[in-house]
Amino acid sequence: MTLRELEQLVELGEGISLEFKRRVPRPERIAKEIVALANTNGGRIVLGVSDDGTIEGFENISEQQFLLRQATEAHCAPPVDYETERIMVADLRDVIVVTVPESNNKPHFVVSDPSSNGEGPAYVRVEERSVEASKETVERLRNQETDGGVTFEFGETESLLMRYLDDYGRITVAQFAQLADISPERASQTLLRLTRADLLYLHNAEEGDYFTLNY
Repeated sequence: MTLRELEQLVELGEGISLEFKRRVPRPERIAKEIVALANTNGGRIVLGVSDDGTIEGFENISEQQFLLRQATEAHCAPPVDYETERIMVADLRDVIVVTVPESNNKPHFVVSDPSSNGEGPAYVRVEERSVEASKETVERLRNQETDGGVTFEFGETESLLMRYLDDYGRITVAQFAQLADISPERASQTLLRLTRADLLYLHNAEEGDYFTLNY
């Protein structure tokens, strides 16, 4: 990537597939951004650019590369594939462009304690932010490769849901549980089953995930 191409990329501004960082933040923070991109549609993190799009670069780029590698190796589970490119923006100042492809091994989690075997939170991109994935989104990510051919019987609960969506357009797990007088666990399972059958669409949102009809 040339300096001009970098400038054109930065001019696009932050979005669902582009994140700016003035420097490599603390390990779990940069791991969160990388995991979110891998769990969504992939994208780039430009290190050495402030939130307002000012290209600053680093003098000690080796230190930033070390911090990035250390963070991803210790805090991304399973590991995330990514590539880095170094662009000189001024004398002794460089920017790092981190390219993260959409993963074929979703979901990825951020692990706080690398010595533990437990999973931490997963993250996805919502517009220009990385947000924690709901348990429904995590389950959806797990089943994306095996969603074809899902079948089920349409009962009273499912019919009630469809009528509600026809009238109001969207519903959350909590709303569906209250509407159908069922447990949140059963509501979640039903909504996910219909999503896997391509009848519903799961939307990620900062204020909470919701489902709509998949037209």
